[in-house]
Amino acid sequence: MPRAKGGPKTRHRRNKRLKLAKGQYGAKSRLFRSATESVDKGQTYAYTGRKNRKRDFRQLWIARISAAVRSHGLTYSRFVNALKNANVLLDRKVLSDMAIKDGTGFEKLIGLARQHLAPATA
Repeated sequence: MPRAKGGPKTRHRRNKRLKLAKGQYGAKSRLFRSATESVDKGQTYAYTGRKNRKRDFRQLWIARISAAVRSHGLTYSRFVNALKNANVLLDRKVLSDMAIKDGTGFEKLIGLARQHLAPATA
């Protein structure tokens, strides 16, 4: 019995990989082996990028909150600790948004945080 080399299954698998490589430059979108390497590398970058995006947004939110809090004479870490002591369960995304769009509400949060500040150790 002869060996099966290029039946419908193989063609389907290769076409699926070439479809993923659509938009690549040159041979990377036309040749199966080049397309496979390119798609694998691209999927690795995409996976890593999704993780990095979460990291980058958290850094951005913390920088915004820190800037808003420093203008009121507090530091970011003391502010977040005071909010935790006051049982305020707002995440950094919401706090950052409040600092930008709702200045009066954010000032009320700062006032609440000042009431619940831990005593400074000398």
